[in-house]
Amino acid sequence: MNLEYFIAKRLITAKDYKSSISAPIIKIAISAIAIGMIMMIVSVATGVGLQQKIREKVSAFNGHIIISNYDNNQSEVTLVPIAKNQDFYPKFKSVSGISHVQVIASKAGIIRTENAFEGIIFKGVDKDYQWDNIKEYLISGKLPDFSKGVNSDVLISQFLADRLNLKVGDSFNTFFIKEDQGQLPNIRRFKITGIFNSGFQEFDATYIIGDIRHIQRINKWSPNEVGAFEVFVSDFNNIKAKGEEVYEQTSSTLDTKTIIEKYSYIFEWLQLFDFNIIIILVVMILVATINMVVALLVLILERTQMIGILKALGANNWSIRKVFLYNAFYLIIKGLFWGNLIGISLLLIQQYFGLIKLNPENYYVNQAPVYFSLGYILLLNLLTVAVCFLVLLIPSYIITKISPVKAIRYD
Repeated sequence: MNLEYFIAKRLITAKDYKSSISAPIIKIAISAIAIGMIMMIVSVATGVGLQQKIREKVSAFNGHIIISNYDNNQSEVTLVPIAKNQDFYPKFKSVSGISHVQVIASKAGIIRTENAFEGIIFKGVDKDYQWDNIKEYLISGKLPDFSKGVNSDVLISQFLADRLNLKVGDSFNTFFIKEDQGQLPNIRRFKITGIFNSGFQEFDATYIIGDIRHIQRINKWSPNEVGAFEVFVSDFNNIKAKGEEVYEQTSSTLDTKTIIEKYSYIFEWLQLFDFNIIIILVVMILVATINMVVALLVLILERTQMIGILKALGANNWSIRKVFLYNAFYLIIKGLFWGNLIGISLLLIQQYFGLIKLNPENYYVNQAPVYFSLGYILLLNLLTVAVCFLVLLIPSYIITKISPVKAIRYD
């Protein structure tokens, strides 16, 4: 480090900004970087968090890929059974990346209590059902156990429990309509062992979960007949490719559908978040960069005489430019420090206390979920530093146009 570079760096150290004319502009530049970083951290965390939470929730109650009969039935109710004895069950060995396969069956019914009634879909599950996926949504009671003989235990949503004035331990009658007209409905009495609240209104308002053997008996199916298979993949990002592989490896009489296809309106809506996040990142980095460019220009104009003196002493243009870029980098780091501190604090507060609530009818969740990862925070910081530093090379070029004689006379 040569003498003039050392002197210049000491002359325009950040501590001097407090008493300089450019002090307000410096503060604005630092604040812009801090606010921009806060906005970027929060937007990415909430956007990605909401996407993941809704994706997990839809998957928990439907699986990633649904294998059903290839027919014209577009409803959620199973009409034609599938043989349980399939090559892909219970292990889908012909396709890699499949973590679990489980059987289900669905049937429409009506819950009737003394004061109310509700139309529902009874989702029958077997002992292979992966309860871990919905355990986090259980708000009272316990999960049913279907590993032994057939029983009347069911899970019901908080939404239906409130509308029917039911609680854990209560029993109720459910009427299942037969497909053959003129026949009396089948009546089953169920007992509530647990109440869940997924926040996914489309599911909460319709489904109760119980033993698949009730549907098999009502429909007069054999124990080897089920309604459909729910397939879970190890990596959701590969769901489209795995869905195609599963379709190729199953019988021509069977149809496969991913949850992205089944709930296309939800996933199309989620894709908009990617666009919104990109727009926010671009705008915030642009604002921070513009403020830093203005701050650097003001610093250069304020130190014009010093630049002339250094040039007269023999300092080259790049050495002087590095001095100003060094101090600009200091300001960027200072803004990033406060932005990260405040942004991460906001995420942790939301993650542990859930202060920001959302309407589940619109967002499918009760509170704003956050995706917290040091990886993407570090990437945002590096991106901001890189863009700002590259853009600041342009205004620093003005230093090369400053004449030593004119600069020393500059007032």
